[in-house]
Amino acid sequence: MGLTRDAVFFDALANHAQRSVAASELLLEMLDRPADAPALAKRISDLEDEGDRITHGCLAALHQTWITPLDREEIHALITRLDDVLDCIDAASMRLVLFEVGDTLPEARQLAQAVVDSCTVTSSAVQSLRDLKRQPHLLELCVEINKLENTADGHYRTALAALFKKGNDPLLVMKWRDIYDLLESATDRCEDVANIIEGIVLEHA
Repeated sequence: MGLTRDAVFFDALANHAQRSVAASELLLEMLDRPADAPALAKRISDLEDEGDRITHGCLAALHQTWITPLDREEIHALITRLDDVLDCIDAASMRLVLFEVGDTLPEARQLAQAVVDSCTVTSSAVQSLRDLKRQPHLLELCVEINKLENTADGHYRTALAALFKKGNDPLLVMKWRDIYDLLESATDRCEDVANIIEGIVLEHA
């Protein structure tokens, strides 16, 4: 019974993280295929809806379960931060469609790739939570996520510098700045997940 009960939470976390990976890959595809952006954004929106359902189910299970595989606060924080990652990706995809930004800027694609990389490693770390005995592996993944967030910060600064060069349309600058902020925030939330996982690992050391 305990294994089944634990699986409810581990499955919820893993399934949510996997949706962020799928959504981030679709976002990158939007930048490569602007003509298909509306259809791709709809698929991301569907993933975000699924993520919301997973989040609500996980939080409901927290209220209904006496003994949980991790501290309640840790599970709550993990599912919430994972939901934030997916929300950022969804918001960025909606703006790509609504703003009609036209041609993709190379810096935008670079930052979006950083989001894909961050989500992918975050998903691996969340999946690995099922086996806390693999502490070195989990800590390595956390370090990798932190490094990816630093890389994303660098891409973000480079993107802003290119965006604010003289001659760029001020309206276009505002649109891309909003999108860049959301992409960078997605990697920040991945780092939040890594920090929570690192705390869990050290607590169980």
